[in-house]
Amino acid sequence: MKLKETLLTMTAVSLAATVVAAQTVGLGDAVSAVGSVVEDVVGTVGRSAPGAIPVGQSATGYRWSGAVPPGQSLEIKGVNGSILVVAAEGSEAVVATEARGRRSDPASVRIERVEHEGGLTFCAVYPAPEGQSGNVCAPGESGRLNTGRHDVEVEFRVEVPQGVRFVGRTVNGSVEAVGLAGDVVARTVNGDVEISTTGFAEAETVNGSIDASMGRADPVSGAAFTTVNGSVTLDLHEDVDADIDARWMNGGFESEIPFLLEGRMSRHRARGILGQGGPELRLETVNGSIRIH
Repeated sequence: MKLKETLLTMTAVSLAATVVAAQTVGLGDAVSAVGSVVEDVVGTVGRSAPGAIPVGQSATGYRWSGAVPPGQSLEIKGVNGSILVVAAEGSEAVVATEARGRRSDPASVRIERVEHEGGLTFCAVYPAPEGQSGNVCAPGESGRLNTGRHDVEVEFRVEVPQGVRFVGRTVNGSVEAVGLAGDVVARTVNGDVEISTTGFAEAETVNGSIDASMGRADPVSGAAFTTVNGSVTLDLHEDVDADIDARWMNGGFESEIPFLLEGRMSRHRARGILGQGGPELRLETVNGSIRIH
């Protein structure tokens, strides 16, 4: 069975009762985020890639270092394994991996690097099952990543220079990006997300909690922090201006930062204005609590 089909089946089975209950209390948007997370992380299967030519080598002991100009992106796309990101000491980025497997050969997985107009993308590329199309590393939602029957886990350790945007995607593993000075987007399915940055942040998971600290919200799109089975904790600077939309089902909501409540806070939703108001901060969970401080 393909990875996407496996994950969708697993999610549907484990969350079926939750989805029905959530929709009855107006949390359809929160639950639909489950599908969007899976699509964002593994929905690259079957999509065509741009014309960039990837450069790759074995994931066992892989290491790359080089310059990434401020304003560009450094993207990591894994499948099985966690992503750890820290601030670089200088102007060079570093991407290093370790691979391990119980039955499958770790050396059979390659790390491919694609240079494109927006920056650099690194992918853990598994050998394609016999008779199936090969996997493709490409930026964003393009490309194709499928593990087949391989059980190899690839752990990424990344150093990101100041001002460089980081995007981390995996399926089975946590994403931890701490002490950064640039925008951060983190997505996983089975794992926790931890972010601390002076820039903008956004995070999605299904089975895991989110703990994020950011210095600003995107002035156009705002920011979303969504999970299904886990809590959402957001640390904001007191001078952040934003509109808050928090939704939960089995849990609660609390904010240590005063904000102007719009209408009454219901059992499952709170809307309000923080500071002067501005881009929307959307926080959603089904089984967990939401905290702002």
